[in-house]
Amino acid sequence: MNRPSVFSGAKASSLALVAAFVAMALGATDAAYAAPRRFEAKKCLECHTKFAERIRPLKVVHPGIADQQCETCHTRHGIVGKLLLKKDGNALCLGCHSKESIGLDKPLVHSALKKTEKCTACHDPHASAAPNLLKAEGAESCFTCHDRAPYERKVVHAVLKSLGCKPCHSAHASTEPDLLVQPVKDLCLGCHKPDDAAMKAAHKNYPVAAAPCATCHDPHSSDLPALLKSSAHPPVLAGDCAACHAAAGSAKPFDVKASSDALCRTCHDLAKLRNGGTDVHAPFAAGDCSSCHEPHASSNPKLLARAGNALCTDCHTDQGKAFPIRHAAVDDGGCLSCHRPHASKDAKLLDQPEAELCVGCHSDIASAVQAKVPHAPAAAGDCSACHDPHGAENPKLLKDRADRLCFSCHADAEIAFAKSSVHQPVLAGNCAACHDPHGGSEAKLLKKSGSQLCATCHGELMKEEVGGTNHAPFSGGDCETCHNPHASTQPGMLVDTQDKLCLTCHVDLADGLKDAKSKHAAFTGGQCTACHSPHKAKLPKLLLAQEPDLCVSCHKDKGEKLRTETAHPPAASQCTTCHQPHYSRETRLLAQRQQALCSGCHDVKDAAFSKAHLGIDASVMNCIRCHDPHASKDPMLFKPEVHAPFAARSCEECHVVKP
Repeated sequence: MNRPSVFSGAKASSLALVAAFVAMALGATDAAYAAPRRFEAKKCLECHTKFAERIRPLKVVHPGIADQQCETCHTRHGIVGKLLLKKDGNALCLGCHSKESIGLDKPLVHSALKKTEKCTACHDPHASAAPNLLKAEGAESCFTCHDRAPYERKVVHAVLKSLGCKPCHSAHASTEPDLLVQPVKDLCLGCHKPDDAAMKAAHKNYPVAAAPCATCHDPHSSDLPALLKSSAHPPVLAGDCAACHAAAGSAKPFDVKASSDALCRTCHDLAKLRNGGTDVHAPFAAGDCSSCHEPHASSNPKLLARAGNALCTDCHTDQGKAFPIRHAAVDDGGCLSCHRPHASKDAKLLDQPEAELCVGCHSDIASAVQAKVPHAPAAAGDCSACHDPHGAENPKLLKDRADRLCFSCHADAEIAFAKSSVHQPVLAGNCAACHDPHGGSEAKLLKKSGSQLCATCHGELMKEEVGGTNHAPFSGGDCETCHNPHASTQPGMLVDTQDKLCLTCHVDLADGLKDAKSKHAAFTGGQCTACHSPHKAKLPKLLLAQEPDLCVSCHKDKGEKLRTETAHPPAASQCTTCHQPHYSRETRLLAQRQQALCSGCHDVKDAAFSKAHLGIDASVMNCIRCHDPHASKDPMLFKPEVHAPFAARSCEECHVVKP
């Protein structure tokens, strides 16, 4: 029996491994010569399935979508989650739809296509149930911008009802106003034939083909028969054209029977319209009724030629300006809220005297005018002295900035307030911050009395310091004792310089200055507030800080010595032990003569003192010739530069002390 050897098994395994490598190599060679892999693009709708489902039932589809040529308008997406159009705005649409082909080459362009508006305001760029890819059918497309109410009144123009806006209006642009497809007359006569019997009967045989139809008719809808405008002259409603015009068969059938004024008077009682008024509207006085009223029909009440305030501002252009602040009555109720249209017993055609008219709405002003101290213009009912009744650029309809308005009467104040230190409300031109512009119970039209007025802004400051010190004028609410309420040449709006102002009350200090040998610079320089608070403080005498911190805030060199050297105890605790704070009859503001001052702490009769000073009489000594009175590096407070024998305490080397 032959048993396999270990060697022969290993050899077989090696051969199998070599064969495997050869096979892999051959396979790799075949792959290298194989055809390259290719990616086939999917159609956009294969991924955008929800979009496809949405547009599938729609009957009008954009050609790019129908042909699945999305890249006509869009760039490839890649992984960018955004629809990237090839061009911005309408430029993309005009690449296929030339301006000439869609009528955009005409001068009057639909506002929806102007400025930043886009074709997609009306059209869906992909698909729609409506023709021309419109987002809605018929007039509904237009109603997305235009209020539908004027087009859906009781009687609707038949063509609008059945076919929408397009029979009369161009969708994109036109050579005619209002985007009409033809001139008005040609457009109307296209349907309404002038020779038609019904047409003649409706117009009492007047040759209306020569007249503009919109004189009497609303082209869209109306609450009156035959599309007559909502406000129709009674003869028009009755079909009685001959009440005002010549006969239909005459040479000039549209001529009126009399002048405008005389013609209107045949029906309208002018005296009743005037109602005793002495201030008469110019057109009314001239008999020019048609400057405000349409003679046949109007879309506005009372046959007015234009809507709302536009009728008035055609002539009164100043009142028609776009004011940033407008009188609510002008916008809400219109000009007739305050004015009569024909004549009035009051100036400016006002409905009532000015004061009564204004307080009819502004009832709060009525009580102010009746107050103890009324503002003169308000009391006289002259509201327009300060306010523009129509609109203004300033708050509260003021004719000018408040301060300039006040200065127009108070001219002296303008000069008086031109100072370096001005009260903030005055600087901002806000006189009404302190004064009631109409009237009040306080003198000078102040809103509150005394310090109560100041506290409206300075409330926190006006609280007294409980347990501290309060300046008497401050605690008494007498702000004007020290401050000018408007402006001053002094900081803090003080009425005078501090040296003069403070001494008007502190007369004892003023008297003491006369015999003073030394004076504190801050005191004589009018800098009282360098040491004292003018209103309140936690410390006695209104001091801003404790000693010596208060003093060294100016005397910084002394503060540095006290901090780093051996300090003289009084200097380290209380400067006023040795010095007077304001003035002194001694030099260096000393509280008393130097020898007496020093002997108050140092017992000059003590044996040790006498020995240290060689028994010299203290009354003839000048202590500060040797000692620094504030601080020194020497424990005995000797000055830094000393005579060598003195430093060695050998005074006998120079001095002879006699018994």
